Amino acid sequence: MEAQIFSFGLSSTLPTSPIQNQKNPFFQILLKPSSSSNNLTLKGIFLKPHVSFSPKSFPSKEFFQCRNCLQRIEREAITVPDSDVSKELRKKKLAVFVSGGGSNFRSIYEATLEGTVHGEVAVLVTNKNDCGGAKYAREQGIPVILFPKAKNSLEGLSEEDLVGSLSAYNIDFILLAGYLKLIPTELVQAFPRSIFNIHPSLLPSFGGKGYYGIKVHKAVIASGARYSGPTIHYVDEHYDTGRILAQGVVPVLANDTAETLAARVLQEEHKLYIEVAAALCEERIVWREDGVPLIRSKEDPNHYK
Repeated sequence: MEAQIFSFGLSSTLPTSPIQNQKNPFFQILLKPSSSSNNLTLKGIFLKPHVSFSPKSFPSKEFFQCRNCLQRIEREAITVPDSDVSKELRKKKLAVFVSGGGSNFRSIYEATLEGTVHGEVAVLVTNKNDCGGAKYAREQGIPVILFPKAKNSLEGLSEEDLVGSLSAYNIDFILLAGYLKLIPTELVQAFPRSIFNIHPSLLPSFGGKGYYGIKVHKAVIASGARYSGPTIHYVDEHYDTGRILAQGVVPVLANDTAETLAARVLQEEHKLYIEVAAALCEERIVWREDGVPLIRSKEDPNHYK
């Protein structure tokens, strides 16, 4: 199948109502087949106006929804899932939230530098300006935002200002990595299905308000549970109640202390968060009909985790 090219006026109700853009009134779409016969790649390339789009020439009944930001269309390719999507998709911008040393943040950041995660950490948000994660971010030249605003202090942002700042950074996904504050409703609503948290137990067990850090591991051992591990879930307005996206499992040994179990779980956290961040940036998250999110395997597109 040869590549097919179509040019048309950009419209909010394609293909009937052209929206005039003074600088780039028309752009070209390149539809080319991928490794799967049912997959098409959509690329936006700005050209001088020359040919108008005819709906009769559209190659299939599928519809593609373009972003309303012309500049963003210019620099990105929107691709149906493929085995090598990182070459086609633009890098996603990530905001990471931390309250402590930020070991998960460091792992994610290093993975972006190595190319394992097709994204970039654009900003770090913390409620503790002098925590290890914030110090590391400054050393790497990553902007640091203090949130929430401390009482009787001029430092820090309000909920509204935080939403505005993250929007200004064009953030795609927010990753909570040991951030101990409840995420405000304003932020959840501004970034739907785009905020994630990692919790050091197999939710829904040992989760909710009061379950964080070493307290979680003490509770796991006291319960007699034979297995534990991290959970990455979507964030809603409550603690640890969002849809589960991924989990990792480690054994709880007979002679474990809270500290030894915490170290074992943390190693799995680093691995799991990188895998999930990579899937997010490669747009490999799919939703089952019953509302359960799944991760499509990069190696085998027919396999889901």
